[in-house]
Amino acid sequence: MIEHEQRLEDLLSEPTPEVVETLGRLQGDIIFLGVAGKMGPTLARMARRASEIAGVPRRIIGVARFSVGGRESLDAHGIETIACDLLDESAVAKLPDVANVVFMTGMKFGATGNESATWAMNSYLPAIVCNQFARSRIVAFSTGNVYGLTSVDGEGSRETDVLQPIGEYAMSCLGRERMFEYFSRKLSIPMAIIRLNYACEMRYGVLVDIAKRVWAGESVDLGMGYLNTIWQGDANAMALRAFDHLASPPWVVNTTGPERLAVRELGERFSRRLGKPVHFTGTESATAFLSNAEAGLKHLGSPRISTLQLIEWIADWVAKGGKSLGKPTHFESRDGRY
Repeated sequence: MIEHEQRLEDLLSEPTPEVVETLGRLQGDIIFLGVAGKMGPTLARMARRASEIAGVPRRIIGVARFSVGGRESLDAHGIETIACDLLDESAVAKLPDVANVVFMTGMKFGATGNESATWAMNSYLPAIVCNQFARSRIVAFSTGNVYGLTSVDGEGSRETDVLQPIGEYAMSCLGRERMFEYFSRKLSIPMAIIRLNYACEMRYGVLVDIAKRVWAGESVDLGMGYLNTIWQGDANAMALRAFDHLASPPWVVNTTGPERLAVRELGERFSRRLGKPVHFTGTESATAFLSNAEAGLKHLGSPRISTLQLIEWIADWVAKGGKSLGKPTHFESRDGRY
C-alpha cells in the first residue's frame, strides 16, 4: 500500500524506461504552462527525473499563478518556477524562449455560471501561447468530453470520430483544440493534443469519488453507468512520450485506460473492500463519455498500474483518512454542466 503523500508523489513522478529514452532524444528545455494543477507537479517532476537519468542537462520550468501555493515543493525538486497570469499577454511575452512546451491550463469546475472566463482560458489562451512559442514544440492537454456521449455497447470514441461536445465547457475545449490546430497549420508548429479521460490517484479521481461515497454511506449515481480512468503516473508518462509523435497539423490521441468500467461494479468492489454497504440511485443509461484507448496504448505504452491495484490503493487510502484534494470530478454529469 502507499503509506504517505511523499511516497505517492514519488510513484506518480517515476519515469518509465521509455520516458527516459524519449527525453534522452528530446533537445532543449521544457516549460509546463499551468503546472500548479492536479497533474502538473508530478508531471514536471517526472520530466526532471527522466532527464537526469538520461544524462541530459536541461531546464524544467513550471509556470502558474500559484494562487494556492505549491511553488516551494516544485523548487525543492529542481523545477524552476515563474508566477504568471497566462491570460496577461505582456506577462507571457516575458517568459523564457523554450524549445518544448507542455500546455496544461484549463477551466472546468466553476465553468457553469462563468462561461466567458471558461472560453477565455480554454479557447483564447491557446492563441496567446502559440504566438509566443511559435518556434517551439507543443504537447497540449485536452479532454475526452469533446466527443460527447457514445453507446456503452460500442468500443468508445476514437480520434477520428465526429466531435459533438455537450455544454459550454466541452465546447470551449473543442475551441482550444481548434486554436491549436489553426496555429499549428499557420505557423508550422509541431504538436500533439492529448484527449485525457479521467486521470486518477489517491487524492482525486473518479474511483476516489466512488470510494468516498461508499465510505461515507452516500449514494452512488448510476446515470453515468460506465467510465474510463487511468493511473495518473501512467498518464504522465504517456504525455511525455507524446513528444515522439508531434506533427503539423497536430497528432491527436486519446489517453485513458483500456477498460470500460461499470460504476455499479466499482461501487460493489469498494463496498466489499471497505466493509461498508453501497447505495445506488438511478439506472444505467445507454450512453456515456467513453474513449477508445487503442491508439494511445499502441504509440505511448500500456499502463503499469491496473484498475484492481488502483481500487486496493484507494480503498486503503480512504479508510485511513488520507489527504484529499477536495475536487470531485462530477463524472455523473450528463449535461456538460460543471
